[in-house]
Amino acid sequence: MKKQLLNEIIEKKEKKIEFAIITNLENGESCTFEKNKPIDKNFEKYKEKIISQFDKKKNGIIEATNIFVETYIRPIKIIIVGAVHIAQYLVNFAKSLNFEISIIDPRGYFASEQRFPGIKIINKWPKESFAEIKTDQNTALIALTHDPKIDDPALQHALKNKFFYIGALGSKKTHANRCSRLKEAGFNDEQINKVFGPIGIKLGGRSAPEIALSIIAQLVSEVYKK
Repeated sequence: MKKQLLNEIIEKKEKKIEFAIITNLENGESCTFEKNKPIDKNFEKYKEKIISQFDKKKNGIIEATNIFVETYIRPIKIIIVGAVHIAQYLVNFAKSLNFEISIIDPRGYFASEQRFPGIKIINKWPKESFAEIKTDQNTALIALTHDPKIDDPALQHALKNKFFYIGALGSKKTHANRCSRLKEAGFNDEQINKVFGPIGIKLGGRSAPEIALSIIAQLVSEVYKK
């Protein structure tokens, strides 16, 4: 691998840019690829197939070619609001996935290093917390407190900033009340319907680890719809 290409790769990884390394296995030529940017002229004729492979977030040889695509996807940023028992299982499930997790909870006795070792914890209210976290459409929000004073500001921030996944824990009645509050706050039905509530896919489980599993399953499903 040429030194210039290696330096490009290191720089992109440090900046957490989504890119791919494209290699012609026949002659060894390689380059980096970013979506919506010009592609190396040596790979121009494969551009559409490369984009298709990149969008699938898969590594491998493009069918009927000698072109190998190795993708480097930016970690999905997951913000968990509420350092409750379910959150501990969510963190455990997420450790083996490409997720970058932060926990927001102003209640220090819940959100502690002892309960969530190695996880970024912000012991502040959501409005203050989001000033410390860079978010974009590659961010997901999981609200777990059942407390409107904590969950609602976080949900509003996520809707305004078009997070790709927004979910909130609670019963159907709780969610109906939540939707009413969001409507009073100025959000329309289309926006409100983006909130998964009750959160998680229907597995039928009720224990904390089962609920956490249903949330992770739904989240992963939404990742591949992005």
